[in-house]
Amino acid sequence: MSYEKFPFEISLAQWSLNKSLFSKEIDTLDFPRIARERYNIVAVEYVNQFFIDKAEDQEFLQQLKNNAQAAGVKNLLIMIDHEGELAAAASQARIQSVENHKKWIRAAAFLECDAVRVNLHGFVSEAEWLQGSTESLQALGAYAQQFNLKVLVENHGGLSAKIDLLIAVIRAVNLPNVGTMPDFGNFCIRREVPGDLWESPCVEHYDPYQGVQEMLPYAGAISAKTYDIEANGDEPDIDFNRMMTMIKNSDYQGYIGVEYEGKKLSEDEGILLSKKLLERWKY
Repeated sequence: MSYEKFPFEISLAQWSLNKSLFSKEIDTLDFPRIARERYNIVAVEYVNQFFIDKAEDQEFLQQLKNNAQAAGVKNLLIMIDHEGELAAAASQARIQSVENHKKWIRAAAFLECDAVRVNLHGFVSEAEWLQGSTESLQALGAYAQQFNLKVLVENHGGLSAKIDLLIAVIRAVNLPNVGTMPDFGNFCIRREVPGDLWESPCVEHYDPYQGVQEMLPYAGAISAKTYDIEANGDEPDIDFNRMMTMIKNSDYQGYIGVEYEGKKLSEDEGILLSKKLLERWKY
């Protein structure tokens, strides 16, 4: 197969090392150096779960910034989890979630990131989700503008994976720094167990290729999710050639992130093979 090559840079999502991080084998301060030394990747995407109590710890953030600079690594973004439901039905819950997110926007600005990634999971009606999501994103987008940061929504389960609704929210917010972060996976809208995002079987999903295509005009980052890599170097569950061709033919100019989430390969193997897969299309 011939690959239509185009210029892009590769970043590494911290979640790719989640097992090592949860087990305390490594920590966030190690991450920039590991990205460069083990994988020769020079841009990183943090996940706040791994330093959840450090958003306002200036000593920690300064050390992380120093470590990234010493490794020659760009801090690209922070993925924000566990800070409340931005799409909650109750306005007070949304307001509190917005406030919870602001400290991470300030941390991302200090680290000289380009963006933060937020969630709009949604366990409410579509009408409530549309209203709540729009109000929360407008507030966060306006706050992030003073730091020259983007606020990006990932398809991350629940109604955030129903991309026609997500794009309606992005258009309603209508702020230049509010956009999307397409993930090649995570298109499950509803699982067998109500309120479950990850574990039970998926009973309703959005077409991933249609979803990525619809998100690309608003994309500020891209997550090239992999679950497994076969002996021939392909990802069996995702047509990477189709995904990468869509990106090439879009106006997107930015990083494409390795996010290995498999169980068969070690983290090192999964990351290296995922990077090698992306490099088929890279000038």
